[in-house]
Order: sequence, then C-alpha cells, then structure tokens
Amino acid sequence: MDLQLTNKVALITGSTAGIGLAIARRLAAEGAEIILTGRTEARLQEAQTAVLTETPGATVRGVAVDFSRSEQVDYLLLQVPTVDILVNNVGIFEPKPFAEIPDEDWLRFFEVNVLSGVRLSRQYFPQMLKNNWGRILFISSESALQIPEEMIHYGTTKTAQLAVARGLAELTKGTQVTVNSVLPGPTASEGVEEFLQKMSAEGKSREDAEHEFFQHARPSSLLQRFATTDEVANMVAYLASPLASATNGASVRVDGGVIRSIG
Repeated sequence: MDLQLTNKVALITGSTAGIGLAIARRLAAEGAEIILTGRTEARLQEAQTAVLTETPGATVRGVAVDFSRSEQVDYLLLQVPTVDILVNNVGIFEPKPFAEIPDEDWLRFFEVNVLSGVRLSRQYFPQMLKNNWGRILFISSESALQIPEEMIHYGTTKTAQLAVARGLAELTKGTQVTVNSVLPGPTASEGVEEFLQKMSAEGKSREDAEHEFFQHARPSSLLQRFATTDEVANMVAYLASPLASATNGASVRVDGGVIRSIG
C-alpha cells in the first residue's frame, strides 16, 4: 500500500530508540523526510544510521534536545520551523509509590510528556491549518485509560495527552488537518528488553519472564506477548498518511486487547 508520504516532512520526538525510532524508520521507508530528536549527538547519529541502513536514499537529520528544558525546545523550533507531520512521542516513566512522588516529579513528567507536545503543536498546528493539510499524533498509552497503580503520575500525563489531542482536533473542522492519539500497550521497547534481560540474569528465560508478566501484570491482554515497535509504527504511519483522512480526534489502540472495552 502506498501511503502517499513522499516528500512530507515528519518530526518524530524521542526517536533515537524504541517506538520513536521504529516510526522514523517506517515513515522514511514511505518516502517522508525525517527529523529525529534525542538528547545526545551520539544517539542521534546511531538512529540516523539505522534509518539510512534500512532506507539508503532517505532524507534524515537530527536535532539534539532535552524536552524538560523549554529553551532547548525553542532551539528545536528555530531549527525546524515547519513540518507536515508531527509525532509527539517523547516521554518518560518511572514506577514509584504514590506517596513518594514529590511535586518536582509531577512537574517534570508533565513538562516532558505533555508540554513537549503542546509547545510543538503551538507552532506547527496553525501552519497546518493555513496549508489545509497536516497530521499531529500523540503517542499516548493504554495507561491513559487504565492508570497504573505503580506510576500514577505517568498515567495522568498520558490521559492529559488525549485531552490535548481531542481539543486540537476540535479546531480542525472542515480542514484536511487531523489530530489523533495512539495508545500502545505493552511493547518490546528498549526499556522492556532491559527488564527481560534482567529477569534472564536471575535465572528466568526471556520467554518465561514474558509469560509471567502477562499472567500477573497484564492478564487482560489478548495478544499475550509484547507488541513489536514495528507493529505500533505501522499504525502511526497509516494515521500520518492522507489515507487516514476520515480519522480525526480519535484515540486508536494498539494495545493487544489489554483494555477491556467495546468503545
């Protein structure tokens, strides 16, 4: 299927590993011009090499930015003044008992997970409306609908992303601009693989550790395995394309059936 993304400019935040890198690779393969972000030049170079290895003719560059610092976001906006596709993927998480989460952590999580997308959308969204075409995607999580008790602050920021995305979508009426959210479930990202390796070091095989996770932590999963980052990226690539023109203001789940809902 041709997703008609040739020459579209796509900015993917938090794209040096995991879901973000998978999205960058997928969009590049579809002909989009890719702008990566990461916190270090070394990670950006590695990600750029990964994209070019898979799609040798791709146009790809990177900008180093720490999304917890507003001045660095301002620098990114100067370096990348306009885009056709914005994928707000950057995010942080950390399991911590609720009573031990200080105000500083709440503010830090909101700064990175929510305000990063707000700040970028504030520049690119009006341009998209003016051009009468654009795509903004927030990479949220199934945790937005099922707040995890071990990291309530993280789940809260994921819910906030859904609200921002739906609010922006309300401003697109009658245009060819869409704003949607994608809700991955448990996904075999870099952090998950490290977790499974740790379990393996304790004597469990990767398969046993994965089985145990879904048996106890995510028993509602219909997939009963971690999704791959490519499986999530496939959905994002479709929603970023002109083919998804009738999908707007939606929260699209790629959660393996974890969320027990018919809505």
